[in-house]
Order: sequence, then C-alpha cells, then structure tokens
Amino acid sequence: MFSIVLNIIGSLFHLYVAARLYSLAPVRKRIPAPAWWIGALLVWLLYIAGVHIGDQALDWRWWPGQFALTWLGITFVMSLCLLVADIASGFGFWWRAHTQKIRGAGALAGISLAAFALFQGMRAPVIVEQEVVMRDLPQALDGTVIVAISDIHLGAQRRSEWLARRVEQINAINPAAVLLLGDQVEDNPIGEPQLAPTLRGLRAPLGVWAVTGNHEFYGDAETTVAQFEEGGVRWLRDRQVELAPGLVLAGIEDIGAAMRRDGDITGGLARTIPAATATETKAATILMSHIPAAAIIEEASARGVDLMLSGHTHGGQIWPFSYAVQKRFAKYAGAYDVDGMTLYVTRGAGSWGPRMRLWQPGEIIKLTLRSPTAA
Repeated sequence: MFSIVLNIIGSLFHLYVAARLYSLAPVRKRIPAPAWWIGALLVWLLYIAGVHIGDQALDWRWWPGQFALTWLGITFVMSLCLLVADIASGFGFWWRAHTQKIRGAGALAGISLAAFALFQGMRAPVIVEQEVVMRDLPQALDGTVIVAISDIHLGAQRRSEWLARRVEQINAINPAAVLLLGDQVEDNPIGEPQLAPTLRGLRAPLGVWAVTGNHEFYGDAETTVAQFEEGGVRWLRDRQVELAPGLVLAGIEDIGAAMRRDGDITGGLARTIPAATATETKAATILMSHIPAAAIIEEASARGVDLMLSGHTHGGQIWPFSYAVQKRFAKYAGAYDVDGMTLYVTRGAGSWGPRMRLWQPGEIIKLTLRSPTAA
C-alpha cells in the first residue's frame, strides 16, 4: 500500500515539475521537447524502480531506493513553490505578461529550498543545550551532564563511519551518561564489524543506555540489540536502573506496534515505574520513551518522572509536514513543562526517507541536570 501511494504521489509531483519547468522559455529554447520528455520519462522510471526496490537494503539496492525518496522530497518542495507561483499568476490566465517571471521565480525558489533541505539533512547534527531542574535531584549531582541522541537510523545511508563522527561530537561534551532514544537502525541490523568498536569509543562513566524504537522492530530487533550490546550499550526494555545515588534511569519498550493496533501502550510504563516506587524512593527519575504519545506523557508525569526524553517525530523533518506531525503528537519538538515534569522531544540526529530537513538540522541534546536545592 505504501509503495502504491508513493507511486501515485511521486508521479504527480514529477509530472507537474517537469511540465512547469519546460513551460519556461529559457528551457524550451535550449532543449528540444522530445529530449526533455524522454529524459523526464527515464528519471520517472528510475523513481518507480527505486520505490519498489526500497532503501532498506545494505547493498547496491540502496542507491535507486534512496534516489526515489530523495527525488520525492525534491519534487515535493519544488511543487509547493511552483504551485504558489501558479496561484499568483492564476495558472497563466491573468498577469500573462508576468507569468514567465513569476513561474521562473517559483522554480528558482524550489531549487534553492530543495538544495537547502539537502544541506540541512546531510550536515552534522548540531549540539543543543538544555538545563533541567529535577525536583528530587541530590545537590551532589547538580551540574551532571547527560547526552541524549535519537533517530540516528543507521543503515544504508549512515554507517559506522558516520557514527564515529557523532561519537567524537559526544565525547567532546564529556557526558556522565549517553542515552540512545530509539531508532538506532533504519530497519535491519547493520552487521558491520566496525559498529562495536565505534560504540565502545563513547566515554561516559555512568554508561551508554538505549531503548528500542519502532524501526528496530521493522527488522530483526533482537539481533540489533545484541550488536549494540557488543559495543557496550545497555538496553532498558521496561526496566529501570540507578545511575547514581538519587538518580534513576528508566526505559520502556517501543509502543509503536501497540499504537498501530490500538492496544495498551502504558502497561510497560506501569511495570517500569510503579506508582508506589515513584513516591517512596524520592529519587530523581529520567524516563526514555521513543514515542512521545500523549498517554505516556500524562502517565509519566503522574508517576513522578522528573524528565522524559523522546524522539520519533524528527521535528516534522520537512516543512510543512511538521503541522501533520503536530496533529498526531501535540508535543513534537523541543522542551515542554507537563505538570512539573520536563519533556524534551528531540528532532533526532538522522533522518528518515529523503536525507533532507526543512528547516532545522538534526540535533544532539546536551542536558545539564540541576538540583532545586543547589546554591
């Protein structure tokens, strides 16, 4: 079904952009119509082939698959700009003397925005700093620095070499702990021998911890878990640990499958942070949950969680999809206060589908924990 939708939508974008670009006088004068439309047909055939091949494979099949998704992103952005130009010119029925200029401006804007989105998607994620006051954090832990990173989507697009550069970024922060918030892989386990040594390069005295995301379960999740464990990563799958005296770290298994079948999504949280424990221990609690579902957020706050960390949304990744994402997840990017609990939903360090971001780049979160009793 998904590939059928991509076939139809992508084909419409492609045809619209090709037709509008060829309506520009400078293009028509330089390129004969047969050559233009034969070229457009060949690109469309490559797009269709890529949709059916997909970009999950870790061999040569990634290239046509990734081309298809990237071309979809490019033609989507260009279609938006060209549509604005068409509306402004009444699709050529008014302002006829200016139609070429308006349409040319739309084409230039589309090309520029698509290039910017590609740049934002391929550049290194930025470091975003956030201070969090935690109600029950002991004064001795005031100033503790934790790094959170989500949605790295290792696979055909990003391999261990890309991850090694992120390890360098993280180590430069000197965190006490590193938290991986899910979607560590695109789908399948990447199976690279360099993965484990790269992960072991992370320097964090309180450990490197991870929770599963929905993409782990699109492939062989248990193999992915094992491969990351070889690199020293410890998984929190509906369990909690004491990071330091007075500081608890909890993580729940991904709830994506339960959400798709309208099942129970809070059971894992209830098992991981029993209500009695949340009130009796008086420890500051950090919860890792890949998906920032409203029910999880509300339940976490009710159970005394001080800081909840999520990803999944990519911050919408390509505008204006951010509006659609926000309808699904009201709290979809940045920091929120939820009845005294801080929720941070990160845009993620990688991307899904087209390696494009409009407007914001990927991010790695540097969290400085603060105690309310610190001087």
